[in-house]
Amino acid sequence: MNQKARAVICRMLNEPVVVEEIVVEAPRRNEVMIKLAACGVCHSDLSATNGTIPFPPPLVLGHEGAGTVVQVGEGVTEFALGDAAISSFVSMCGKCRYCVTGRPQLCDQAAKALYTLPDGSVRTRDVAGQPLNVFSGCGVMAEYATLHVDNLVRIGHDVPLDRCALVGCGVMTGVGAACNTAHVEPGSVAIVFGAGGVGLNAIQGCALSGAAMIVAVDTSDAKLELARVFGATHTLNVTGEENVVRALRRITDGGADYAFECVGYGAVLAQAYGALRKGGTAVMVGVAGTKDTTTIRTSTLTFEEKTLTGSYFGSARPREDFPRLLSLYKAGRLKLDELITQRYRIDEAPQAFADLASGRNARGVIVFD
Repeated sequence: MNQKARAVICRMLNEPVVVEEIVVEAPRRNEVMIKLAACGVCHSDLSATNGTIPFPPPLVLGHEGAGTVVQVGEGVTEFALGDAAISSFVSMCGKCRYCVTGRPQLCDQAAKALYTLPDGSVRTRDVAGQPLNVFSGCGVMAEYATLHVDNLVRIGHDVPLDRCALVGCGVMTGVGAACNTAHVEPGSVAIVFGAGGVGLNAIQGCALSGAAMIVAVDTSDAKLELARVFGATHTLNVTGEENVVRALRRITDGGADYAFECVGYGAVLAQAYGALRKGGTAVMVGVAGTKDTTTIRTSTLTFEEKTLTGSYFGSARPREDFPRLLSLYKAGRLKLDELITQRYRIDEAPQAFADLASGRNARGVIVFD
């Protein structure tokens, strides 16, 4: 049956988000409806509201959610009523060349579910009956959401769902960049540019991997202080720093083995690449604008054997990685509680986005009744 729900919607670009009552339609074949417990307020959601990520409004926001299954559609066998689940903002079919070769984050199906479900339709409508697009096939910044099973991962009930929600994007993206994409080695030196939600998780991914030195780079002393909680051994506030690369080479005694750009600017990526020692790897994690570019000295790729690569969704294999990350949390090795700076009611969503834009939170989380 259809379900009424309050949802956070981007109606117009560069305007504050709004909270509206919508209708969430019952799941069809291979679809599941979940009742959301929590949804992280991610910088990617903010990027959708200002056009950096070109999703067409009206758009139900939210891709970092966790909740409980309340309805299952025809043909669904992997989910049952009452199951806990985390949304995956990359739809993964399990059959394309990327899925079967262990790189499901690059699944061909994902391009068909950027702002609809994989079949090109949506299950969300406003009270006037007009269809509403959904962020990355999810649209989970709402009390209820209907998703395709390829956008969901079943989990246990032994971790609070507001913590589980964070695994669906920020934690997976940051930790995965270090552990899955870069394969950070024990005893290595790493630099992380940006100590926001993703950057903090890249830092703890480096710490989990055994990096001996982890340098956090940001313009906020408060964020750099928090970075130390997540494993940074050194910090650099670049405000007023004339030569960031030179400063980082001095701190790292010649350069880093790994550098992670978690901001989303080509100019910062150039700094990350420049701060590498020979044989080092720079990883672009932040989501840059479509017209953003970067510049490097091409000869260094040959003579210094540096690597420049990207990391999307932390090179995730969600059905394997989500439960693994939750196991690390239960073992006291992964910090999730410390990520949540502020919890908001859904009616406070505009304030949550304003706080995100001003850099106040490591992670704000909307918690549903």
